[in-house]
Amino acid sequence: MVVSESVTELLTRWREGHTIHARVMPLVYADLRRMAGGLFSKERPEHSLQATGLVHEAYIRLITGGPFANRKHFFGAAANAMRQALVDHARRRDSNKRGGGLERVELNEASAGGYDEYREILAVDAALARLEVQSSRQYELVKLRYFAGLTLRETAEVLDISLSTAKDDWAKAKAWMQDQLKM
Repeated sequence: MVVSESVTELLTRWREGHTIHARVMPLVYADLRRMAGGLFSKERPEHSLQATGLVHEAYIRLITGGPFANRKHFFGAAANAMRQALVDHARRRDSNKRGGGLERVELNEASAGGYDEYREILAVDAALARLEVQSSRQYELVKLRYFAGLTLRETAEVLDISLSTAKDDWAKAKAWMQDQLKM
């Protein structure tokens, strides 16, 4: 993750517009790409949304956000933007599977495989909404790990908690999410 003070200064000026965005994005793009890449490392290779597309979609969503107090705030917002982009993509795909696209296609094993993936994203999103009510810190931790692909160490840093607290929260949140998703 980028640690530069200049990034933090630029993030606090985010709402100044394109000039600031153009200065910040090269400094954080590699981190955003790594976050998205980590998320897609668990997905099938032919997923219809790729890591670069997810970063660009998150960037578009971040433009209307800010200002950001610091790196933690920015990357938390980026994780939210990636999560929302994935959920919106899954909803569109789910809608199309139910006839929303108005295009008739033959069902085969290849096309049926992706449907479960989108349903999983929607189920995780719903479970996360319930977790946010129960424990906002565990919610943030799961969001950063699942949707942003951060390691436990990186997540602890972003949330400003100890690694042992992050490990404990992760174990509890993971068990809770598995129970909610009946995995």
